Amino acid sequence: MHSNSRPASQLSERVEVNAFHLGPRVPFSFFASFVLFVAKPSEKFRLIRAALPLVLLAVILAASASAGTITGTVIARGATDAPDATGGDAYASRRYKFVERVDYDQLHDFVVNIEGEFVGEKFSPPAKAAVVSQQDASFVPHVLPILVGTTVEWPNLDDIYHNVFCMADTKQFDLGLYDRDHPAKRVVFDKTGRADVFCSIHAKMHCIVLVFANPFFATTDDRGRFTLRDVPAGAYRLRAWHERVPSQVKEIVVPADGEVRVDFVLGPGNLPKY
Repeated sequence: MHSNSRPASQLSERVEVNAFHLGPRVPFSFFASFVLFVAKPSEKFRLIRAALPLVLLAVILAASASAGTITGTVIARGATDAPDATGGDAYASRRYKFVERVDYDQLHDFVVNIEGEFVGEKFSPPAKAAVVSQQDASFVPHVLPILVGTTVEWPNLDDIYHNVFCMADTKQFDLGLYDRDHPAKRVVFDKTGRADVFCSIHAKMHCIVLVFANPFFATTDDRGRFTLRDVPAGAYRLRAWHERVPSQVKEIVVPADGEVRVDFVLGPGNLPKY
């Protein structure tokens, strides 16, 4: 009697061929199920183990083939239509000499993110905790964007005590008094939104935690540049944010392959005029 069974090595070779010739209309699971059906029970375990790397590779290739990249820059500008925005000689007077003015060219900590949730997608927060250090009576970094569910660690690197707390609707907590000799405390941010964090002792200690629903966000580098990689193809609302100026949102379309460039100019000039 003729047998339909084949050695596992031949079967795994067939899986490899099918994995790269499925096409967009035929699911890989159909071919995998067929090969497992014709194999002997004793060969099925070896077949599954041999084919698993190919399955994972096919999934990765399919995902990367339908994902694009968003690049661009973010800058800020102040009011430009004032007759004398600098104040003229008035700033040389004793009254205004030490008034601190905004240098828009020196603003940093811009954050760019895709708004909203991805229907049908569930993103897991990183296993490793994010870190905001208490150092020289300041929070470092000043702005921390994270995925919802992320744990943030708050080590005190100073010889003095700090008392980190937050009263935002996004997350409320009081870490109490501790210095560098005490272990760092941790907080899980389980709700999206903005959380302003302070020290109850030192007036200028303030940082911002931005909690997002998806992992497609980035901070700009020292030249205002950003890159969002592996973004699924589709239409989105892309937001550029800074704590000192109004945000700006642009509607974009991410291609299945390649990149789209988006540049932002933030400032009060984007607000309604009165």
